[in-house]
Amino acid sequence: MSSVSSKAALGLLVRRLERIGRLSDEERRAVEDLPAKIQTLRPRQDIVLDKEKPEHSCLIVEGWAYRYKLLGQGRRQILSFHVPGDVPDLHSLHIETMDHSLGALTKATIAFISHEALLDVTRRFPGLGGILWRETLIDAAIFRQWIAGMGQRDGFGRMAHLLCELYCKLEAIGLAAEHRCTLPMTQGELGDALGLSSVHTNRVLQEMRAQGLIEHRTRALNITDWDGLVQIAEFDPSYLQLG
Repeated sequence: MSSVSSKAALGLLVRRLERIGRLSDEERRAVEDLPAKIQTLRPRQDIVLDKEKPEHSCLIVEGWAYRYKLLGQGRRQILSFHVPGDVPDLHSLHIETMDHSLGALTKATIAFISHEALLDVTRRFPGLGGILWRETLIDAAIFRQWIAGMGQRDGFGRMAHLLCELYCKLEAIGLAAEHRCTLPMTQGELGDALGLSSVHTNRVLQEMRAQGLIEHRTRALNITDWDGLVQIAEFDPSYLQLG
């Protein structure tokens, strides 16, 4: 059981949506009144699996989650990382069958909100439905950046861009400051996200440290040269729509 209340979880969702668009008082109350089932998951525990037909969407309340796709011979491609406030399977509201899996990266508190309840509020409040739609468009913009990186950036540039992106997302929700943040994924997980081997991932991180760009210890990142990292990554945070 989690000590987080559904009221606190839905308050987090309200704050997320208000960064995307303006909510009326009535829309805000509608979100706060959504039925939410709170559950705490173990690190690396699956939330929803490829080919499943979920009846709920999940809000990350505490901890980290990640999307992934399993390929032949045990290969895994991590498709995205998610932090508190994200609803990484909101698209399942309109796409019946999952085409990838979603799991908890760390110990995570998840609020499960039924599709029936979400569809009801979008019918009653079309403006709120538009904000939820924009949330999925931001998610798509992040995917485009990852695809561009995989296709056109070298491993150094891919890593730089990912670190900039994650820092900005964490800073926006008050979980990072002064270019310091938590970075809970293993080098293997970073490699699976960036299309790099564990050896190549380790080499890139060592080179970043050697160039004075970052300090990286277990679960912790300190970006010691933000401007330099941004330049290498060609990073423009506008696609994140952080307002």
